[in-house]
Amino acid sequence: MHHPPAPSNQTRCPRCGHPNHCAQAGHAQPVQDCWCFHTTLPAGTLEQRPADTRCLCPACLRALAGPA
Repeated sequence: MHHPPAPSNQTRCPRCGHPNHCAQAGHAQPVQDCWCFHTTLPAGTLEQRPADTRCLCPACLRALAGPA
């Protein structure tokens, strides 16, 4: 059975365990651009999740965003 990795692994999606392709992962300073900066979500979507589980992969973020 597949289990998502612990949220402390910043390069993996805490929802599914796949790579999240986060530009910020592993960087101490904020980055200027990441794929997620260009994704529109309903207000409060990420705020409903614990802070250390918000860096999702593109597929999981699209699933949370709902229909386009």
